Parts: sequence; C-alpha cells; structure tokens
Amino acid sequence: METSSVDSPPRPPRFRAVLGTAWLLALCSALLLVLVAAEWDPLLAVDGDISRTTHRWAVEERGLTQTFRVLTDWVWDPLTMRLLCAAVVLWLGLRDGAWWTAVWLGLAVALGTLVQQGLKAAVDRRRPVWPDPVDSAHYAAFPSGHAMTATVVCGLLVWLLRRYGAPRALRRAALAVAVVSVAGVGLTRIWLGVHWPTDVLGGWLLGALVVTLAVLAHGRWAPERSGPGGAAAS
Repeated sequence: METSSVDSPPRPPRFRAVLGTAWLLALCSALLLVLVAAEWDPLLAVDGDISRTTHRWAVEERGLTQTFRVLTDWVWDPLTMRLLCAAVVLWLGLRDGAWWTAVWLGLAVALGTLVQQGLKAAVDRRRPVWPDPVDSAHYAAFPSGHAMTATVVCGLLVWLLRRYGAPRALRRAALAVAVVSVAGVGLTRIWLGVHWPTDVLGGWLLGALVVTLAVLAHGRWAPERSGPGGAAAS
C-alpha cells in the first residue's frame, strides 16, 4: 500500500482545482496569442465582422456612445482600477495590519501590468482604423489593457472579500459589480472601435490567469493568522 510522504502532503482538492484552472487559462491564452500573432485569417475575419457592425452602431447611437466613453475613460479606466487597488493595499496594511497580503495584492496587479505591456510590445498589433472614429487610443492593441486590468483588480478584490469572511450580501454585491465592470469595460472598448474583440478576450483570459496564479501563490506562501470572524487571513 502506498503511503503519502510526510514532507510532501497531498494537495487539497481546492488547490488542485485552482491549479487545473490556471493550466486551462494558460493554454487558452497561449493559443489565442499564437493565432493573433500569426494573423490567422479566420480569426481576423471574425474580428473584422464584429468590429464593423459595432462601429456602425456606435456612429448611429451617439448618446450611448458618449455614455460608454465616460464609463471607459473614468469609471473603468486602468488608472481608476489601480487607484482602487492602492486604497485597498493601504487599508490592509494600515488598518488591518495585513502587510503580507497588502504587498501580495500590489505585486499581483503590478505583474498584470508588466505582462500586459510586454505582450503589447511583443505582438505590436495595430488597432482598428476607421474613417469616422468615435474615440481614440494609443499603443498596441493586444491585449486590451482596460479588460485585463479590470479583470485582475476586480477578481482579486472579490477573492479577498471571501477570504476575509465578508458578509454574504456584500460579497454578492461586489461580485455583481465586478462582473458588470469586467464585461462592461470589454464591450465598451469594442463598441468605441479602439480594440478588436480578440484583444478584449485576450485581456479577460490573461487577467483571469494572473488572478488564479496570485491566489495559488497566496495559498502557498501566506503566513496564517486569525482574521476577522475567526477566518484565516494574512
């Protein structure tokens, strides 16, 4: 009969599930990256069809387009998301004394930014160009920085609420806001004609991958202590 090693205890089922999710996200992200970098014709055709349709709607629906510009430039902007993250980092460190988790959160968001900027430079994908643009953006297109940053920040903050044993009503409200924000910012980027749909999909996948890896790192290396409500936190 096999016995498990004392030095290498078996991973709990939740750890294995998260690890499996990380591998799946990594595989999907890598596949999409290869197809985008190779400029695979079927993928470009789908991107073009969707983008032309949404751009036509954006030109026709000026009121809705202006609303989307406000949302994407102020509410769901990467700077807004990073400022929100910075506020939570300060709260964790100064009020709760959870400096390890505060640093972990800041580093995870910084890692997402580095991955995003590195891939933009490496792939150097051109953004959509329109004769009658409704908005403008700079730098390369893939992956969408708005979509990736929102996914990383919202995903980590929702996880922290659960980790810290926040009330169920608060967790559900935060999850709803996070889903609307992550989905909404991606859709606004396509609607405004500054990203191809696969740029946004790439941002979502890579952002989810960063969140999953960060959760794995927290579970492996975080020092345990008694958190609010008796939950383990750090």
